Amino acid sequence: MDSIDSQFQGPADGSRSPYEGADGTPRSPLDIRILAVSAAARFHGFELDRDELRIAKNEDPQPATFVRWVQGAGMWAKAGQLRWKQLVAMSDSRPVVLFLNDGSAALMVRTDATRNLVWLKDPAASFESDPVAVDELRLAQVWSGLVLMLRPERGLSQDDEPFSFQWVLNLVLMEKKLLRDVLIGSVTLAFLTIFPPLIVMQVVDRVVTHHSWSTLTMVALILVVATLFEAMIAWCRRMQILYVATRLDSKLSLYTFRRLLGLPIDYFERTPTGEIMRALSEAGKIKDFLTGRLLATFLDLIMLIVIIPVLFILSPFLTWLIIACGAGIVLIIYAFMAPYRRLYTKYIQAEVQKGIILVETIHGIRTVKSLALEQSQRDTWDLRTAASGEARLASQRLANWPATLVMPLEAVMTRFIILVGAAMILLDGTGSIGSLFAFMMLGGRVAGPLVSLSKLIEDAEEQRTAIAYASNVLNSRQETTNPNGGLRPRFNGAINFTKVEFSYPGSRNRALDGVTFSVPAGTMLGLVGRSGSGKSTITRLLQGINRDYEGSVQIDGIDLREINLSHLRRSFGVVLQDNFLFRGSIRENLLAGRAGLTLTDAVRAARLAGAEEFIERMPGGYETFIEEGSPNLSGGQKQRLAIARALIHDPRILILDEATSALDPESEALVNANIKRIAHNRTMVIVSHRLSSIMDCHQIMVMDRGKVVDIGPHDELVERCAIYRHLWMQQNRHIDAALERSATAAAAALAQGN
Repeated sequence: MDSIDSQFQGPADGSRSPYEGADGTPRSPLDIRILAVSAAARFHGFELDRDELRIAKNEDPQPATFVRWVQGAGMWAKAGQLRWKQLVAMSDSRPVVLFLNDGSAALMVRTDATRNLVWLKDPAASFESDPVAVDELRLAQVWSGLVLMLRPERGLSQDDEPFSFQWVLNLVLMEKKLLRDVLIGSVTLAFLTIFPPLIVMQVVDRVVTHHSWSTLTMVALILVVATLFEAMIAWCRRMQILYVATRLDSKLSLYTFRRLLGLPIDYFERTPTGEIMRALSEAGKIKDFLTGRLLATFLDLIMLIVIIPVLFILSPFLTWLIIACGAGIVLIIYAFMAPYRRLYTKYIQAEVQKGIILVETIHGIRTVKSLALEQSQRDTWDLRTAASGEARLASQRLANWPATLVMPLEAVMTRFIILVGAAMILLDGTGSIGSLFAFMMLGGRVAGPLVSLSKLIEDAEEQRTAIAYASNVLNSRQETTNPNGGLRPRFNGAINFTKVEFSYPGSRNRALDGVTFSVPAGTMLGLVGRSGSGKSTITRLLQGINRDYEGSVQIDGIDLREINLSHLRRSFGVVLQDNFLFRGSIRENLLAGRAGLTLTDAVRAARLAGAEEFIERMPGGYETFIEEGSPNLSGGQKQRLAIARALIHDPRILILDEATSALDPESEALVNANIKRIAHNRTMVIVSHRLSSIMDCHQIMVMDRGKVVDIGPHDELVERCAIYRHLWMQQNRHIDAALERSATAAAAALAQGN
């Protein structure tokens, strides 16, 4: 017991839990639940991030919410309803979270089935407190049976495995219950398929020959019942296949989107959007193939297993003839596989290039319209369309050959078999007319699956190409190998770079060359320098966008690469030169999916960013709808909304990367006037070409060719730094000229007065 309790420890520095109030106790039953789940995770060595628990204010979260929170940290979690006997029988020493009726929670840390007791620990009590023994009667008064069990994930989860055909196939096989029902239905249908041909054989051989009306009536009734039952089973099978396809589509969509979001930013910067979109569409084709042609062919093969023995009973010679034709079809298709694969790959490549020009035109439609580039884009589109059409025509022309060559074999299997059977009856009396009819009906059921099996090979080649394209995107190196790992400290904002060197892929020049500087928490740091001097690179490294650098980058003394990446970025506020606003209301854009924030928080952030005045003038205020591309907002308004969005969660570190460059002078003056208020109690890193925007910073760092030239306040840099002085004089020549003209005019007036 002592070994278990010792695992429940607070922060390493002994400070109070972040969920405790000023008096050291949790503020609400919900806080106690959060503490309980956090303590259970800490037992396994996982530190949960409260910011990842998406709960709106006044919301009563369901257990599923906590399950998602725990799973997001890389653990296995399951919520369920247990009875006392099940609870007390749990011999595992891992803690279990019990959700109590009052909205709080307790931790069960030990059980004793012989004494019929469980030991509970109050997550709100001190970390050294002893657990309390509770019997069934006492627990039943406060607990309804709801529990949360969690443990480390065993092995790779489905989302961590690389994308491949085997991965998608495993996804299908996970639907064991549905597939079992489909299999049972298919076997039942296969046996039901045998009865109509056999009944026809009896009708022809006995009813017609002996003119037996009673036998015909009985056969008709059996046939009607079998047909209705077959229709019902077929409907059920189709519905089960539909359920499998729907579940697979949902899981595949979630997987591909997670993998896409896990890719680093530089991947999107160097990969055309059209290529990514095409790869994702190819991933969807694989799902359609598995739940369509592949599953249908597999089920048809089950029918073959049932029907072929019956065919051998009816006519071994005709059965071997059908099998030989089917084998011939397979050989013909196989011979065309390799050349078809090459041509189909060329077609996909042409489609990718076609998609690239389409996506670029849509994204850059303002530039296209403003520069009158419509004709140029049409010409490029025409060329890409022609190339795609030629590639498609070539692949389909080749695919037409095996389809043509197998037609005679299909005809033998479906049409000429009656001629061969009739000849056998005429020559030596082998079989009967009824058995020939039955064989034809069953043989038609065999020919279809064999032809489908041969065509399946052709489809498999297309899927092979589709998997290759999809895996090029989905299997690209993820931004972090362990998205749920790393430290989650609470930042103060001290930044330290030590001998940092970094080069962008494919570049021979270093973007940062031995950069070393240090600023304490709460500092306003301005970054200036010529274009390409490394200013924005510093902000990228701070955000963890590029992590393959040499040297050390630390925040509050903690190495940046040891910090959980999601936690790091949530702790930052970032405003770029060109910011994207989502389609939705202004309020939704400001809150940006951050649970627990309200309109009051949005108004506070908008006021701080100088956006409140223009928002209130809009017809809908904070509910004003922003269309895609923000056509109803000016550049300055978009920028102020982006600043407000960055401030909404009160970040400890705020990065403004050319954030005021798109503002008009009035808006820039408004934002600059609020800079000191914005900077209160937080570290700010301001990248700007306009020195007027950063002259009030505590420290200004001058960069040139990836190196730190000087760092200091504005007045000192004007005196001692040649680069900074040159930039300042360039941007303030009009002021100096105006002062000179004023001085000249004053001197002239004074001279006239004399």
